Parts: sequence; structure tokens; C-alpha cells
Amino acid sequence: MSSAIASRNAIKRLMYAAQHTACPCHGCTTSGGIHQSLSALNQLRRFATPVDALPVEKEYAFEVAASHLRFGEGVTREVGMDFKNMKARKIAVFTDPNVAKLPAAKMAIASLEAQTDLPFEVYDRVVAEPTEQSWRDAIAWSRQHDCSHFLAVGGGSVMDTAKAANLFTVYKDADLFDFINAPVGKGLPVEKQLRPLIAVPTTAGTGSETTGTAILDITSMSFKTGISNRAMKPVLGIVDTLNTRTCSRELHISAGLDVLFHSLESYTAIPYTERMPRPSNPILRPAYQGSNPVADVFSMWALHTTIKHLPRIAKNLDDYESMAQMALAASFAGIGFGNAGVHLCHGISYPISGLNKPGPKYKYPGYNVDHPIIPHGVTVALPAPAVFQFTAPSSPSRHREALAIFNGVTISDPSITSIPDSEIGAHLFEAIARFLDNLGVPRGLKAVGYTKADVAKLVDGTIPQRRVLDLAPGIGDVAGADGREFLTRIIENSLEY
Repeated sequence: MSSAIASRNAIKRLMYAAQHTACPCHGCTTSGGIHQSLSALNQLRRFATPVDALPVEKEYAFEVAASHLRFGEGVTREVGMDFKNMKARKIAVFTDPNVAKLPAAKMAIASLEAQTDLPFEVYDRVVAEPTEQSWRDAIAWSRQHDCSHFLAVGGGSVMDTAKAANLFTVYKDADLFDFINAPVGKGLPVEKQLRPLIAVPTTAGTGSETTGTAILDITSMSFKTGISNRAMKPVLGIVDTLNTRTCSRELHISAGLDVLFHSLESYTAIPYTERMPRPSNPILRPAYQGSNPVADVFSMWALHTTIKHLPRIAKNLDDYESMAQMALAASFAGIGFGNAGVHLCHGISYPISGLNKPGPKYKYPGYNVDHPIIPHGVTVALPAPAVFQFTAPSSPSRHREALAIFNGVTISDPSITSIPDSEIGAHLFEAIARFLDNLGVPRGLKAVGYTKADVAKLVDGTIPQRRVLDLAPGIGDVAGADGREFLTRIIENSLEY
């Protein structure tokens, strides 16, 4: 079979990436450069997990938690029976103004109405990419209505808002920042049992129907963060293959990119045995634990599936089989990252999104909103080539597996086995960039309005994201100081490709 001729831009990107992946300390050219780069690396490692005393014990265990899943065509119509079986007193239905008009929400409401003596209230003010203000509004509504059960019908924004409303309805006197991840908030453990939540996703992306994670935009700080606790996961995720058919091409792509990098980040996160400090009590063990054998299985299946089916959907919105596969991949990736975690792509994505509103004010096409927005999946994808160029030396074998999947060959193919470990990052950089190019994703941060003058602010917004920095290869296993120089280099390399 003849090889395709590489474009000039592809050749330039590969040459550039190769110059910056010469060895495990990423981009050194002299022995002095090696020591300087290692010093910067150790600075960032030490910042990631501050501790008060040595020696620090590493983790020795991992836990697996996920929602029950129901998968099938038309299963949304069963949700009324589920709540009746659970003897619900009153249901809080969360959705957004767009989804409220779509078949998924109508089917869910009809299912509730079909049951006798099953009252419900509808909150349809969820906003895309929720903010502190929108969460507070939803929480106030939920506390006022005091429902016994929750139903979320929508994408990740809806499911995350419902999780937060549930949490703060049980904790009636708590402030929002009591549970937001440290160091932004207090990161308190959830010790009370929350009310049952059923999640019905209408996008194939976040996997929020399987996890205890909820994300919001702290507009006053210009970055995203969230709450992660197993207690917040839904009791049931209803994955109805009909529900994503109304999504636009742009929404399919953005949501699918979230699946892609949930999978790849969780598979390349530090091993759970390298995370530290070991929790003093099991209740303190984080949901994001590091890569582990169970999460690996789900993440790799989702990665294979996304690379195969997302481009098919981008070319043909009538490919319902690929849509069904992506719906399942989103849930599988949710189980993977919900137990292993994500790292640098997501950490950097939070300020990319948060700074867009006061900064570039980029409004992504295909989204029916009246405010600037770079969809979450796109913000995660923008730094991805540079991120995995950086992480490749931490585990060449895992990154080599990812490269083979992107290239559509087996791990034993000569085109993969012939690549030295020191060059895997360069090749993976190019493979990810090529995949994103084919989907029409903006080519780096400059394409959505950011410039080199914004790099320092993006770094400022990344550094507080400790729950994901803790899991970044080469970062999450030593205690200490700030890693601004190294993050700066990654973000600068993400400006364009």
C-alpha cells in the first residue's frame, strides 16, 4: 500500500516536535540544558502535592466507583417507572432551555406524567458552561422545593448542575466553596448521603452520568474548577442512543473530543501507586486516583472507539451506529477517568475557557448561546499535542500504544516498533494534530484569539488546578514549589501548530 504524501505543515510540525522531545527532560540540547530542565521539572513536581512532613507515604490501593448504567434505544421512557420503584416523594427535573424543547426532555417528562402520584418540578434555567452565579441560582431553587429525588436531562452542564443542587440541598447551610476542590475552595469531604439522582445524557461527551465530578466556571477568578466526590455520582445513568441525534455537527465533535482526552489522559496519568500522600482515612481517598488496571480497560476501549467513530459522525450526521458507539464510549471514558483522573489537558483547559469571556470573547460556531464560548472539548484539545509531547517520556510504552491507535495500526507494526522511545512524543504530537485537523478543530490557541501576551494568565489559571496537576506524569509524585516556567513552555507550544 502506498503512503500518503505529508503536507508541508505536517512536516514542519513533526520537525518542530522532534526538536522538543530529544530526551525525558523535554527539549534540552546540552548537558547544562538537561540539568536546567530537570530542575524545572522537579519544581513543578514539588508544587503539585504539598505536604507538611516527611517521609510521605505513597498510595497502595485504588477504589472503583461508577453509576449503574442502562444502555439502549428509547430507554428514556423507563425513567418514570424507575422513580416510582424508588418511591420518590417529589422529583426535581433539571434541564436547559434548548434541551427542554427536544425529544429527550419531552420523553422524560411524559414518562413521569404516565405514573400516578409522582409529582415533579422542572428547573430549566441551566446554562451551558455553568458559572458560580448559575449554580447558586439552581441551588437556591432546589433548597426551596426540597425534592426527594433528582433527574438531569441534558449534557454535562445539566448533569453537573443537578449534582451541585443535590449536594447543597442536603447541606442546606454550606457555602459553595466549602466543597469546591482545594486550594480554590475548602475541599471538604461529603459525609452525608445525598438524594438519588438519575442522569439522562443528551450528548456523548462528559461521561458525567457515571462520575461524582461537577465543573463550574469561577468567573471572578477566570478559570474553571469543580467538586469531585464519589457521593455525588448518579445512582443510574440512562444512556439512550436516540438522545444525541439532535446534536449539531459541532456539538458532536466537541463532546467527542472530551471523550478522546478523558481516555488518553486517564490512561497516561501517573499510576495510582505513585500518588501521594496516602490518605489517612479511606473517606479522604480522592475520586481521581491515578491510572489503574480497571480504569485502563475502560479508557482504552473508549479511545479505540472514539478514534474510529468520531470522524465518521463528523462526515455523516446520519451515521446512527457511530453515534450509539460514541454514547457508550462517553460512559466508558467516564468510568475510566472517574476512577483514574485526568491531567494537563483538562488543567490547562479551565483557564482557556474562563479567560475567554473577559479576553478573546470567542464564540464557537454551532452553539446556540448568546455569550462567548469555547466548548469544553475544544479547550481540552487545544493544548493536547504539546501536552502529550511532554508526557510521552514518562511512559513511552503507553504513549506508543496511543500512537498506534491514532495511526490505525497494531502496537507490533514496524512503523511503531521502529520509533525510539525518545521520539514517541514527536510522533504522537503529529498524530494528534493530524486527527484534530481532520475534524476542523482550531489550530492552537491563536486560532481562538489568544496571543503570547496571554500565556502568563493562562499559567496563573492552571496552577491552582491541583486535583489534576497531582496526576500529571512527572508532576504528581514529589512535593515542593511552583512550576511556572515549565507550564509556560507547554502553553507557548500550544499557541499554534
